[in-house]
Amino acid sequence: MPSLLDIRRRIRAVKSTQQITKAMKMVAASKLRRAQERIQHARPYALQMQRVLNSLASRVDPAAHPLLDERQMPKARGRTLLVVITADRGLCGSFNTNVIKAAGAFITENAAGQVTLGLVGRRGRDYYARRGFDVLHERINLFASLKFDDAREIAIAAIKAFTGAEVDGVYLVYNEFKTVLQQRIVTDRLLPIPRQQFEAPQASAAPPVDYLYEPAPEELFKHLLPNYVEVQVFRALLESNAAFFAAQMTAMDAATRNSGEMIDQLTLYMNKVRQAAITREIIEVVSGAEAL
Repeated sequence: MPSLLDIRRRIRAVKSTQQITKAMKMVAASKLRRAQERIQHARPYALQMQRVLNSLASRVDPAAHPLLDERQMPKARGRTLLVVITADRGLCGSFNTNVIKAAGAFITENAAGQVTLGLVGRRGRDYYARRGFDVLHERINLFASLKFDDAREIAIAAIKAFTGAEVDGVYLVYNEFKTVLQQRIVTDRLLPIPRQQFEAPQASAAPPVDYLYEPAPEELFKHLLPNYVEVQVFRALLESNAAFFAAQMTAMDAATRNSGEMIDQLTLYMNKVRQAAITREIIEVVSGAEAL
């Protein structure tokens, strides 16, 4: 049975841990508000840009731009670049584990082809570096001061690999921020640009809208499509950053509550031990008095 001194030391240690987790929860909550504001401002533009360009891509010749080139689909036996976005730190529950599991499921589904990885975040880099995967590029320590230039570098590497025929498709896997208590794993195709599928127009329906391009489609897509890729990568980074702080805040809140429960249990146990010691001393005094 541990002594009262050992139990008191344990209680002090748990209280110190509780103060740390409580402080980390408050810091994560503060950073989450800023990250949530950034994603709320960026998400409408990114989604609308995705919708418009997907619609335009379905109405033009795929040869109009290399990023629209529908090659051999990766799910058959083509080469695929999978950009895995994890966090640089832990203490965030199953945040990183879920992304790694989703990436592993994607690699298993495309086992017939060759999957090359682009790693964003220290946790994903450390996991795959020990397992000998083919890594095209890696980026760490981005989320301390996330900027659009970081997304541009990742997008340029993906575009270079795709247009250089190194890969036939580029996918993103990341945590999408839904609410503070909920994050969703998303696997999106980045390249080639997805093309919307339209149903055949009915006789009574209005004919599909045709577009007049000014300047020419080739010149327009030359500047617009690379920017689209950069925006989608930046949105994925913002989503992952906000989801990380939400997961960390939830994990630290649970750790703080568990610490409180452990302190209550240790305090109760300490009181029982102290009461037993007092009772034993009283019995010894009474027994000694009777013996005299």
